[in-house]
Amino acid sequence: MQIRILAASMAISALGTLGLTRAVSPAVDSPLQKLRWMAGCLEMSSGDRFVEEQRMDLRGGSMLGMARTTTSRGLGEYELTLIHEKGGKIVFEAHPSGQPAAEFTARVVGSDSVIFSAPEHDYPQIVGYRRSGPDSVVAWIDGKTGGRSQRVEFPYRRVPCYGQK
Repeated sequence: MQIRILAASMAISALGTLGLTRAVSPAVDSPLQKLRWMAGCLEMSSGDRFVEEQRMDLRGGSMLGMARTTTSRGLGEYELTLIHEKGGKIVFEAHPSGQPAAEFTARVVGSDSVIFSAPEHDYPQIVGYRRSGPDSVVAWIDGKTGGRSQRVEFPYRRVPCYGQK
């Protein structure tokens, strides 16, 4: 009796694992496939300012990311991001510290760049990423604030994610 229960339990586990693997693996026909180059860990520094960005690979129709900026005074700001499909479009959801969330829709999606925009947003109205070789990415925010155009670039270098060897 105990052997039959163990065998049935193992069979259910195997079937569940197979189903789960299919359910969470990236869909081959998903437009998000083009953005998988954005997954991984990035960092940049300027003076005592250090910016880190980490994004999980495509799974379950989404890419989840986080970023933080630190200085010698400690944590300056942080942001959680989610890239996913919504209404047939690729959307970049930004959840910055101390500010309301904002959604930016992909306007241009290429094999090594993406530009998201939200013309109605206060600032920025544009968020972009461009892969520059195998180990660097330039991210930027752009738009008008106080009637003036302002662009801020983040020239990142790709680094191993913490916990990876």
